[in-house]
Amino acid sequence: MAGGTAAAPWQPFGVVVLAASTGGVHALRSVVAGLPASLPVPVLIVQHRSSQPGDLLAPLLARNASVPVRAAASGALLPGVSVLPPATTAALTPAGGLYLRPCTSLECADRLMTSAAETHGPGVLAIVLTGRLSDGAAGARAVRRAGGRVLAQDPDEAAAPGMPTAALATGCVEHVLPLRLIAPAITAYTMAPGAAELLTVPVPPWARLSRDTLPA
Repeated sequence: MAGGTAAAPWQPFGVVVLAASTGGVHALRSVVAGLPASLPVPVLIVQHRSSQPGDLLAPLLARNASVPVRAAASGALLPGVSVLPPATTAALTPAGGLYLRPCTSLECADRLMTSAAETHGPGVLAIVLTGRLSDGAAGARAVRRAGGRVLAQDPDEAAAPGMPTAALATGCVEHVLPLRLIAPAITAYTMAPGAAELLTVPVPPWARLSRDTLPA
């Protein structure tokens, strides 16, 4: 249309990162159960939990899932959901590689999201779910700086509001959503060009910053 502004082209996503800690099992089960079998984008899950033989998170998430769910392993980044082992983060490569790394700190999500941002740029969709402390906040900044998108669970309904609250405070979260809308939002962002722009659940006024004030 003459005189109009051309819409930005839809950016296909290369990876989705879901970060959680306390209360994360319930939240992750809800999100993974709502993802379609045809989801075209690899999903990586990082959750703070104790190391123990025979980690059961991946089998637990797979019970009610339509999308394939597996324990993550170093190698090719595969379609479906890959659950990182406890006390683990991962490095991603531009060629589609995934390499697990030990993580004994409480910054496993930050490290994973930062690596995703460095390798996939605007093709990253990061979601910060329930959890204590602030893991995911630095990662949210890295993802937005690279042109990716960041969502957060509504802290008011999170079992532990620390992580989503810290992410919101960065000004880098595009939408804050109730848990029941996280899976539909992931589907909209990754499978329906332009559908993400129709999401109507805004960031709370106290956490809203203009795009001009995003970290450089």
